[in-house]
Amino acid sequence: MRKFRTVFMRGGTSKGCMFCREDLPEDRSQWDSIFLQAMGDPDPKQIDGLGGTVSSNNKIVIVWKSQEQDVDVEYLVGQVIVGKSQVDYKSNCGNMTAAVGPFAVEEGMVDIVEPITTVRLLNRNTDKHIDVTVPIDPETHTFAAEGDCSIAGVDGTAAELKVNFLNPAGAKTGKLLPTGKVMDVLEIPGFGEVEATILDVSNPMVLVRAEDIGMTGTELPEEVNGNKEICDLLEKIRGKAACIMGFARDLEDAAANSPAVPKVGFITTPKTYKDIAGQTVKAEEMDLCARVISVFKCHKACPLTSSSAISVAAFLKGSVVEKTAGSVREGQETVRIGHPSGVMTMVPQLVIEGDEILLPGVAVQRTARRIMEGTLYIRR
Repeated sequence: MRKFRTVFMRGGTSKGCMFCREDLPEDRSQWDSIFLQAMGDPDPKQIDGLGGTVSSNNKIVIVWKSQEQDVDVEYLVGQVIVGKSQVDYKSNCGNMTAAVGPFAVEEGMVDIVEPITTVRLLNRNTDKHIDVTVPIDPETHTFAAEGDCSIAGVDGTAAELKVNFLNPAGAKTGKLLPTGKVMDVLEIPGFGEVEATILDVSNPMVLVRAEDIGMTGTELPEEVNGNKEICDLLEKIRGKAACIMGFARDLEDAAANSPAVPKVGFITTPKTYKDIAGQTVKAEEMDLCARVISVFKCHKACPLTSSSAISVAAFLKGSVVEKTAGSVREGQETVRIGHPSGVMTMVPQLVIEGDEILLPGVAVQRTARRIMEGTLYIRR
């Protein structure tokens, strides 16, 4: 058996294996085999690994100290595709980004500043910068994991982490609006035309109106995943956007070779519904309601990068989100997104100067914790 040191962490509403790059082979061609065995793929049950059978529980994060100016730590995210012998490195994971800050502190990769250490990250999937503020325990002089911050989709409370995605527009395409428009009309085979907003904030995203595809927008993941017709339609919409943005040649290529980029979501007006824990989420607690598909399955919460894109779209006049949920109020700074696990509050920092849209950052409150550290055993 081969042995590798790993730390299993939760970041936001995702979890996965954290590796220091120095603990991995220099030959990157060996990495996929290690990561696939770590999660137990290609078995969709992942019985022989640490995977949790859904995309949000199949994250790989490789972290190393940076030599770049004004950067403390660099990291690369791998998305293990459940049921396949495939690791996708095309996109960042916003939730696991929250775990990178505490991990870097606990691994001694950064100089500690009390009571808060700001860890300056550079994501190597997108070459984008993120700042994560990490609270420090005055007694142990490391990450203060305990706290009273709660986030939807995670039981209990923990220390508050503030994750600020700096200049996140154009992470993969170089443009906030890859098509140059806030609204596109996509021609979907076997369905017809559908209005969509395609944007690239931290990760590329395509958004449609729930009612336009025959949904209410309050469906829970099991209901979405069990509706083959809707899943097929959403994949066609996602694939069409992937082709437009240059990630795929056709719908088949998008499904096979770009399953994580872009993501697709459907949104609607604020509505009251029961979340996956059976708790009532009230319409007045949100500004809009959203469901996001991540690697062919409806996410149990809302991917952080997708939430970033959705929140920015809410401020873009003429977008699917703005036309559905209504224009933001004067002075409004936050966007509250209802999702299957509750409500997430985003803080997009838009500056609109004439026809130019600047996006200095998008911030969000998260929590993270170290679940396990030890030795990963894989076959030779």
